[in-house]
Amino acid sequence: MQFKYFIIGLLFLFVGTTSNDETMIWNEARKLSWADFKANPDPASDAVALTASGITFGYSVKTSNRRIVDFSTTVEAHFYPAKSWYIKEKGDDHVLGHEQLHFDITELYVRKFRKQLDRLVVNQNIKKQMEQIHVAINKALEESQKTYDAQTNHSINVEAQKYWETFIAEELKKLDKYKSQ
Repeated sequence: MQFKYFIIGLLFLFVGTTSNDETMIWNEARKLSWADFKANPDPASDAVALTASGITFGYSVKTSNRRIVDFSTTVEAHFYPAKSWYIKEKGDDHVLGHEQLHFDITELYVRKFRKQLDRLVVNQNIKKQMEQIHVAINKALEESQKTYDAQTNHSINVEAQKYWETFIAEELKKLDKYKSQ
């Protein structure tokens, strides 16, 4: 029996990222600091800070006699320092907590993605199924990030910010089995 491995490249939610860009993988024990935000602030933006994060996804399939017999995946939440920025005079711990939660939301969707991938059964349409899940997860992540900013008014609504912090912590805990190592 002959086996072949095909590796499909990493797909990025954050368009324009190159392999040379510095990234940080989400880690429960390591929170963001302002030193991680290395881009120059956008003078046209009303924001105090911007967190660039996204999901990387890769997979490989194992074939035998041109039939897919197995697959493996990698899914990670990444933070992009060279695309993330803040205004030093306005950046405080509260704003940093808001930006950290953007990264935590990305991790939440990584866990949801892994959970869905974990439920897949090997079949000849597995690549298409994984791509469909990938697209759906990225769309849901984008919507969640927008809703978070809208409801918290970009951290200005302190009560909504606290709600989101609690909500995301609870959701992450529910999917602890799928957390990034």
